[in-house]
Amino acid sequence: MKPLHDVTPYVPHRGLAPAMGRDTWVKLDCHQPTGSFKIRGIGRLCQGLSAEGARALVSSSGGNAGYAAAYAGRALGVRVTVVTPSTTPDFMRDKIAALGAQVIVEGDVWDKADALARAIASRGEAAYVSPFDHPLIWEGHASLVDEIAARGPAPDAIVVAVGGGGLLCGVAEGLERNGLKDTVIVAVETEGAACLARSLAAGEIVTLDGIDTIASSLGARRLSDRAFGWTQTRPVVSAVVSDADAVRACKRFADDHLALVEPACGAALSLAYDHHPVLRPFKCVAVIACGGAVVSLERLAAWSTRFGV
Repeated sequence: MKPLHDVTPYVPHRGLAPAMGRDTWVKLDCHQPTGSFKIRGIGRLCQGLSAEGARALVSSSGGNAGYAAAYAGRALGVRVTVVTPSTTPDFMRDKIAALGAQVIVEGDVWDKADALARAIASRGEAAYVSPFDHPLIWEGHASLVDEIAARGPAPDAIVVAVGGGGLLCGVAEGLERNGLKDTVIVAVETEGAACLARSLAAGEIVTLDGIDTIASSLGARRLSDRAFGWTQTRPVVSAVVSDADAVRACKRFADDHLALVEPACGAALSLAYDHHPVLRPFKCVAVIACGGAVVSLERLAAWSTRFGV
């Protein structure tokens, strides 16, 4: 089964101030055909559901997972419905619809959109496509680490943005299957969506009361069980940054790597740009530039003004 995602570049990170004794690399998944890493796992899940006989799919998403599902559905010849919250911008809903998917707006947070998507699936109208919580999604995302291991160098720390935890699960699975059991996962969140950091501090999964961040792709109030499980069985450390940090990194990354990415991606990138203390122990660091399509020059300019960047 040919994957729906592309192999993306793994290159030295440009534009960094000298870091004594540290090599920093960046995995440019912002260059996927959908603009984000999501097509790896969502594409794999959609292929699996289609092979099982599904002729219609339903996804809940603030943008990127739904866009990936719509892209996969068009490639597979399967009808797709994407349920988004009202906070998803019009231009993103238009992008999803342009791929032939039906777009439904439900609620003002992802949880409410997801409830409707699950209800549609429960009525037998379509197979449910989770944005982050399915073994096939993690299997697809793990291909990202396969490519890093094949290209080299293998990092002793890998920086990932965390929302619901799908990317973290995929990276953990990929590290295990490539024999990189000691590689540390540095899990990055913004201050208004730090469900992983809160859960690690509590020693159990914590559900946030709400989300308060412009990094909408990190807007899951609860970490998946599997993602939390990985934090108990392999080295995972948490880092929390501000929205301003994330936006500043997005702007610098656009200059350095000629790519426009969301603040969710900027949150991960900010650790390298700002020489975050959590990276001090490591000699070789890989940062996942997870990308994101819910961004535009106009939005980035507005965020920059808002945070004085």
